[in-house]
Amino acid sequence: MSPTLAQRADALAAALDAAGDRLPPTVTDAPRALLSRVRERAGLSGEHTVVALAGATGSGKSSLLNALAGADLAATGVRRPTTSHPSAVVVGSPPGGGDPGPLLDWLEVARRHAVAAGPGLPAGLVLLDLPDHDSVVVEHRERADRLVARADLLVWVVDPQKYADAALHEGYLRALAGRDDVVVLVLNQADRLAVGERDAVLADLARLAAADGLPRARVLAASARTGDGVDALRDLVRVAAERRESTTRRFGADLRAAAREVADACGPTASRRPRAVVADGLVDALAAAAGVPTVVDAVRRSAVRRAGAHVGWPPVRWLARLRPDPLRRLHLEPRPAAEAEVSRTSLPPAGAAQRAAAATAVRDHVDAALAGAPDAWVLAARARVDVAALPDALDHAVARTPLLPPAPARWWRAVGALHALLLAAAVAGALWLGGLALLAYLRLPEPVTPVWGPLPAPTALLLGGLVGGVLLALLGSIGARLGARRRAGAAARRLRAAVADVAERLVLAPLAAETDALAACRGAALRAAA
Repeated sequence: MSPTLAQRADALAAALDAAGDRLPPTVTDAPRALLSRVRERAGLSGEHTVVALAGATGSGKSSLLNALAGADLAATGVRRPTTSHPSAVVVGSPPGGGDPGPLLDWLEVARRHAVAAGPGLPAGLVLLDLPDHDSVVVEHRERADRLVARADLLVWVVDPQKYADAALHEGYLRALAGRDDVVVLVLNQADRLAVGERDAVLADLARLAAADGLPRARVLAASARTGDGVDALRDLVRVAAERRESTTRRFGADLRAAAREVADACGPTASRRPRAVVADGLVDALAAAAGVPTVVDAVRRSAVRRAGAHVGWPPVRWLARLRPDPLRRLHLEPRPAAEAEVSRTSLPPAGAAQRAAAATAVRDHVDAALAGAPDAWVLAARARVDVAALPDALDHAVARTPLLPPAPARWWRAVGALHALLLAAAVAGALWLGGLALLAYLRLPEPVTPVWGPLPAPTALLLGGLVGGVLLALLGSIGARLGARRRAGAAARRLRAAVADVAERLVLAPLAAETDALAACRGAALRAAA
C-alpha cells in the first residue's frame, strides 16, 4: 500500500532531520521548501482545486482561460506581455464549503473573479492565469515560478511556433518529470494548422514531453478563437476538480521526486560486515601505537623474574633481586585500583611510523564505513572521531589494565619450601663437614660418622642439597618461562580488550552515530520515494 501524502511528508522530514547539515544546501533547500508548501497547503481549503494555465508570451493562455470560463475575465490583446500579475477565476462554492480566500492569499493572487458553477465548470474549481514564464521582466517570471510550484494541476499552453522552446522544456517540463498525472499540454491556436500539420505537431509535442520525463502527460489541441478542443480541456479540468485528487497527486509526485534526490545524495547502501571483524585492523594499529607489544614483552620478563624469586636457587635469586622489574621501569607495577585509574605509564611515545599507522587506520576505517556517502558526511564523521584524544586514552587504558596476578602461584610456594629444605640440608652438611675438619685439625677424637649409601652423611647432605637445588632451579626456570608465556598471553588479551574499548568509545561509537544517521536518512528518503 502506497504511503499517504502526510506519511510521505513525515518520512522526507525525517530524512532531512537525520541529514542535518551533512548534505549540501543544493540538495536539502528545495525539499525543505517543498515540505513547507505541502504543510501550508494542507492547512488550506481541501475543497478547492487550483488549475494553473501557464505559458509563454503570445501562447494565448488568457484567451483560453476566458474560453474555459465562458466569459471575458482575463485581459487579452496584441500587446505583450499582457499578463503581468496572476488572476484567478473562482467557480461557485463547493458542497463542503470552504473559503477560497486564505488559499488565494497563500497563492498571492490579488485579482479574483467569481463565476457561478455550471455543467462544465464544477464548484470548487480555481483557474489561474499566470504571468508569462518567458517574460523579460524578472518579477513576472518569479510570480509564474512560484505559482507553478503551488498549483494542483498545471496546464501548459503552447503555440505552434514555440512548442519546442528550450526555455519551456529545459526550464520547466524536465523539472516536472514523473508528474504526468498533473501536467496537461495544450497546443493552442491549432486552427492555424492544417489537420495533417496539427497531428504532426501534437505527435512531436508528445515525443518531447516523453523525453522530458512525462510520457503519460495528456496532450491535446485547442483553439480559443474557434472553441475547438475547449470542451475536451474543460472536461479534463472538471474531472480533476470533482475528484479532488490533484493536490495529493501533485504534491505526492513532488515529494517522491525530492525524496529520490535525497536518497541518491546519500549514496549507495554500504555492505554490512560484522562490526568486530571490521574493527580488527583498527584495534591492531591502535595497539601498536599504544605500545602493547612492549608491555607484553615486559610482562613476560617480569613474570619470569617474579617466578625466579620463588623457584630459583636461593643464592642466585638473591642476586637476581638486584635487577629492576621491567614493569616497574614502565610504571606498570601492580597498584591499588584507585591509583591505577589516575596513573600514567612511562612507555616511550609512539614513533612516527606507529602514529601514522594509527591515524591511517582510523581514516581508512571511517572511509570504509562511509564508502559512497557524500563527502560532507565523511568529513563530519572524521570530525566526530577524536583522534587527538587517542594517545592519552590509550596510555590510560594500558595503565589501568591488570597485567599480572598480585599473589604468587601455589607451585611457587611449594618449590620455594623445597628449596629451603635442600639449602638447609646443604648448610647442615657443610657445617657437619666443617666440624669434622676442625676436630681433625685439633687432633681431637672424631665421632663416628654415619654413612648413607656410598657417601658419609654430611657429604651426602651437602652434595644432595646443592645438586638437588640446582636441578630444582632448572625445572623451576622451565616452569617459570612457560607460566610467563601464558601470563603474557593473558595480559595481551586484556590489553587488546582495553584498546578495543578505547576504539569503541572514541572511534566506533561516534562513527556508528554517523552511519546510523546516514542509514536513517537513506531509509526515510526511500520510504518517502516509494
